[in-house]
Amino acid sequence: MSAFRRGFFCIGLSYASNLGRLSGALVRRQAMKIPTVIRKNWISLSAIGGLCAVPFSQKQDNLSHEALVRRASSLVTDSTNTFLSQTTLALVDSFTQYVKTIHTLVTLHKHYVASGSKLTPSEEDSVWQVIVRQRQEVSDLREDCKRFESNWMMAINLSKLAAETAYNAGADQASVTAQTSLQVAQSHVNQIRQLFMEAEKKLKESTAEDSQRIKLPAAMEEEDIPEAYLRED
Repeated sequence: MSAFRRGFFCIGLSYASNLGRLSGALVRRQAMKIPTVIRKNWISLSAIGGLCAVPFSQKQDNLSHEALVRRASSLVTDSTNTFLSQTTLALVDSFTQYVKTIHTLVTLHKHYVASGSKLTPSEEDSVWQVIVRQRQEVSDLREDCKRFESNWMMAINLSKLAAETAYNAGADQASVTAQTSLQVAQSHVNQIRQLFMEAEKKLKESTAEDSQRIKLPAAMEEEDIPEAYLRED
């Protein structure tokens, strides 16, 4: 009877072991079906979750609290540098697109004013519709610039705070890197902002955004009307 129980116990262990391996394989196969980006985020979140699970009183690798704070402040500056880089790129691109659209609108409006009276009604209508669309695009891009500039200012403030925090924590290299990123970002934005302001001034002087449509002479408006319709019965 004892031998039977030992045999039954061994069978149970073997079944449990096989079940564990099967479950692990199923989990791995399910994980492989998840898109690569999600898997990476999953792994990162798992790592963060494991780090957060460590008790606060426990030190890693026998490091001092000061060393852990320096390491944490360096990680913060890395994150703020990434945020600053992305918001700077978004702001510079939106400013650049806005400036290009303004120049297109001003040039088109100038041509419309100069030759509008020489255009046929159909040509005048086509050009005017293009001007209307350009005005709408300028308005939409202006809102994009405001939104991205707000994000960029937030990134600037966070980077300044992170650089100061890293310096106070003794992470000098991280602080210097953050300050350098700040200077580069501000330099890029200042350059494109100058073009932005010049384009705004040019747009205002041209009245291309709020001018009225040209009224064609009555004779020109009736030019395409067949003579048969103009004769009185």
